Amino acid sequence: MDTIILPKKIYSDLLEKAMRYQYVVSILQNEDNVFGPPPVKSVQQLVKAFSSAGHYSKSFIASLEKGLKRSNYFQK
Repeated sequence: MDTIILPKKIYSDLLEKAMRYQYVVSILQNEDNVFGPPPVKSVQQLVKAFSSAGHYSKSFIASLEKGLKRSNYFQK
């Protein structure tokens, strides 16, 4: 059996990184993945949803709409 001795601080840092990695992996494997494509493919519906949220500026909404219209994923 091979043994490696690490200072407690290094072990704690490695353990924390491993736990964060596992957390990210669990999020990415979830069906409700926040990084997945939106369930709606309509540019107008998405822009309307962002606008009605009331959290975004008009310039952001315009930029979002412009970007979505460039995408091949969304319906024109």
